[in-house]
Amino acid sequence: MIRKQINERWNAVSTILFPVLFGILIFVLWQGGILNVLLSTDTNTLPPPSRINSIIGDNISKVLLNLKATVFVALTGLLFGSLIGYGVAIIAAEHKKWGAGGITLAAAFNAVPIVALAPVVNNLTKQISDSVDFRSMFAKTLVVMIVCIAGMSVNAYRGLTELKPFSSDLMKTYAASNFTIFRKLRLPNSVPYVFTALRVSLPGSIISALVTEYFSEKVIGVGRQIRENVVTAQFATAWAYIIVSCLLGIVLYVLLLFVESVVMKNRTRK
Repeated sequence: MIRKQINERWNAVSTILFPVLFGILIFVLWQGGILNVLLSTDTNTLPPPSRINSIIGDNISKVLLNLKATVFVALTGLLFGSLIGYGVAIIAAEHKKWGAGGITLAAAFNAVPIVALAPVVNNLTKQISDSVDFRSMFAKTLVVMIVCIAGMSVNAYRGLTELKPFSSDLMKTYAASNFTIFRKLRLPNSVPYVFTALRVSLPGSIISALVTEYFSEKVIGVGRQIRENVVTAQFATAWAYIIVSCLLGIVLYVLLLFVESVVMKNRTRK
């Protein structure tokens, strides 16, 4: 019993310890210039972290402005995409004859490359408004939303349909309505699956937002700044925005895991 507890604690610690140690190793090799030697690159193409940090500090207001635009697009697209995906899952669960086909169709959108989807959506939305700001933001959000629909619909459908044995039959023996079955049984059962979908969709929403910004009309956002600085050979500044986007993904993912732990803990207690 004691050995089992020690192994569980070690597994929990090692899950965090090893990635942190690996990150520290990469940082030391990078800052010391050893990474440049190993990859046969110069400090202009692969600048040291200290230089990247100084660029972020010197341009913090501009970085935050572009970061705000990217966060808005990513989270708004994630929100609406998840809601639509969950709605598709509910319809598919209630109408099983054609529900599986609807889920398959939603999942098919996931096979479309973002680099192909983004310019198409940008061209299709050019006539929706005379405001460049509005139609650019709408196009980017729409791409992120489309990407997030598939993951949520597939996972939520599983949560709504993969119920415990005889639980649905038991509810029906009590003459429970479809709404009661959904509220008391299907909805609670789908919660873990929803968080599984969000763990996949959240990084995907950030990546989608960054890629879509490459093709947007409005020159704003972390992705657009990466493109503009690479085109003008300002690689150090491009790296600064790459690091910022990575930190954004890590922070949002940690927040999601925290929310999930709180919700699932409360759910277990109930």
